[in-house]
Amino acid sequence: MMTATPTMWALFAAFVVAALVVDFLTLSRQGAHEVSMREAATWSAVWVLVSLVFVGWLWWYLGGTSGDAARQELAADKSFEFITGYLVEKALAVDNIFVFLMLFTYFSVPPAYQKRVLMIGILGALVLRAAMIFLGTWLIEQFHWVLYLFGAFLVFTGLKMWWAAGQEPDLDANPLLRWVKQHLKVAPGFDGERLFTHVDGVRMATPLLVVVLLIGVVDVIFAVDSIPAIFAITTDPFIVLTSNVFAILGLRAMYFLLAGMHERFHLLSYGLAIVLVLVGAKMLLADVVKVPVGWSLGATFAVLAATIFLSLKIPPRKEAPQGAYPFAAKRREKPKPVVTRG
Repeated sequence: MMTATPTMWALFAAFVVAALVVDFLTLSRQGAHEVSMREAATWSAVWVLVSLVFVGWLWWYLGGTSGDAARQELAADKSFEFITGYLVEKALAVDNIFVFLMLFTYFSVPPAYQKRVLMIGILGALVLRAAMIFLGTWLIEQFHWVLYLFGAFLVFTGLKMWWAAGQEPDLDANPLLRWVKQHLKVAPGFDGERLFTHVDGVRMATPLLVVVLLIGVVDVIFAVDSIPAIFAITTDPFIVLTSNVFAILGLRAMYFLLAGMHERFHLLSYGLAIVLVLVGAKMLLADVVKVPVGWSLGATFAVLAATIFLSLKIPPRKEAPQGAYPFAAKRREKPKPVVTRG
């Protein structure tokens, strides 16, 4: 395990803060608007390029260009670990994106308001994953057998994902959504990008707040799946955190890029299931068979590339889910002056 220097942590933290500030300023300046495919593609390319620049800097900083063979080997290993972790997290994020799309469709969230919801979700995901990563690192250092639990959980999750692939989740059975319906006063329509509004003097939550809460739950669920997956590749907290953060920072742009093509990647869940089983098995056999990081990267890339290729060749069977929530079809800027009681 490599222990990152204070300089590495400081530079990374400064970059994350700068990236979030730029994101917030851009979001504030643009206001509510529908993201075009060109804009989404541009920002997706920018975030991928930034990630490549980071791994190039990491390789150089660790001695990739030095004449020391040991430093060169360390630089290569850590760079491969980052790329593999980034690829796995990015692939799992695609499945996350499809769930976001389902939520937005279910609640008929206007495209112009989706950017704000995703930005809040990204902030929550960054904080949550950082906490889970440091907790997981501490547990592994204190109790090595935790790795076996992570491995078994990944294998179970992969098999469960394979079994559930192609099936639409039942949002009406979601406990949080049922709680919201029973305990919160929800306005009958959207009020711009506001999370709360007033109807006839009564303070109410907007449908947008309900979506934010549900996306927070989705972030928790996917973090529980993805964090053990990255620990199967490396237990270095710096690599684990940076690969996660770089994958998450480009999540919003990738959502708008892939939202219109979700049916084209209908077999991707099967590929993700295989990847989770493979990384889980690698973790379970860590003390018996040492699988090189390059092999893990190659297997992950091959499986995902194959399922994407097959998705493009084999047409999907099901249609996308339609909005079903009682106020889902209402898209007014200002709700009608009607009081609804939870």
